[in-house]
Amino acid sequence: MKQIELLLLDNVANLGIVGDVVKVKPGYARNYLVPHGLATVPTKGAIERLAARRAEVEAELAALRATHQTLIEKLTDHELTVQRSANDSGILYGGVTQHEIAEMLREEGFNVEDRFVRIGDQIKRLDSYMIPIVIDKELKTEVKLWVVSDKPAEELEEEVEEVTAEIEED
Repeated sequence: MKQIELLLLDNVANLGIVGDVVKVKPGYARNYLVPHGLATVPTKGAIERLAARRAEVEAELAALRATHQTLIEKLTDHELTVQRSANDSGILYGGVTQHEIAEMLREEGFNVEDRFVRIGDQIKRLDSYMIPIVIDKELKTEVKLWVVSDKPAEELEEEVEEVTAEIEED
């Protein structure tokens, strides 16, 4: 498989940071990296010119990582509760999405991006869930999400009593 070497002029997610010399497929280089000004042919002079910028970016990334580490520590063992309308079987009329969970965390003062919340599909049942929060391979934790009915507890108790009475009659 043929690959070409390029010098990154800017940070590229899942590829590298400024000043990295990376190997990529020719199509990716020709159609995306070079036209968008994200990469160029690696020369000794270009690498030296980017050395100062690379040091700045590495310092920024170190500071960001420290911030994320603190966030993960604060989120560990955190719990959220969300009320939703549900039918008698406990199935929600509208699911709980990744965006809604991230929004709830932001309202509580946590700087969480939507992409950090990893739930896969929407949550569609009343229950408690352990929600993975993944910032990086090593920076991850779980928060507990309680999905509860929006009906008052008295109504729920009455419904349970009615169902129990029906079962006893049979």
